[in-house]
Amino acid sequence: MTGSTRLPTYFLSHGGGPWPYMDGPFRENFHALEVSLKRIPQELGATPRAVLMISGHWETPGFEVMAAERPGMVYDYGGFPPHTYQVKYPAPGDPALARRVLALIESAGLPGALNESQGFDHGAFTTMVPMYPAAEMPLVQLSLQQGYDPAAHLALGRALAPLRDEGILIVGSGLSYHNLRAFGPAAKAASGAFDAWLQQTLLRESPEARSAALLRWSDAPAARLAHPREDHLLPLMVAVGAAEGETGSLIYHEAAFMGGVTASSFRFG
Repeated sequence: MTGSTRLPTYFLSHGGGPWPYMDGPFRENFHALEVSLKRIPQELGATPRAVLMISGHWETPGFEVMAAERPGMVYDYGGFPPHTYQVKYPAPGDPALARRVLALIESAGLPGALNESQGFDHGAFTTMVPMYPAAEMPLVQLSLQQGYDPAAHLALGRALAPLRDEGILIVGSGLSYHNLRAFGPAAKAASGAFDAWLQQTLLRESPEARSAALLRWSDAPAARLAHPREDHLLPLMVAVGAAEGETGSLIYHEAAFMGGVTASSFRFG
């Protein structure tokens, strides 16, 4: 794609476990999500040079950037069929992009480092399999910072914003609701209340009010019921920070995911 084309950013609800590699009733739970993910390459209208993925499944003391040329796999789930611990998403890494990301992080005064051993976790490959099934798109992951400071992750997004003009697709991969102790029908009230706040904040508030509200996300209705730990919400902060002055849109939504969860994904820019 041309450098003059500014790419949007995304916050994607990535679903559970290794679902793209499964069949039957479990896979059917993800039909609407899968359709939304498959649409993204067509929505972009241009092929990115690479994807920079911020997943809720990797956190480090500072921000670390995957720097391997051929990253491996991280099977960070349990209780699934044996074959799902052998699957491979063989996308190439991009060490040059990793160095560029690190330079942007350090220029913003944030802590950063390269990591040459980290593999793709399921927050990354579950979204990429539907989007780019041929695994030809270079993929680089970027960790969350331990401590879960929303301001730091918004600042990270701001630092990464120039990549959007360089052909890099910035994707935050998490879940709009992530309380595994209250899933299915038990999630109905809390996930619905928090999702309504997300939609009001991300789609209807001004960009300035949106960022301010995200800094205070824990004051939202049912916030700590929806996210006892905010690891799956913080990728949203990065996606918003990288498109801070631009509008948001809803690209995926269902009110009975896995039997009762209200779940959404968003695009910015």
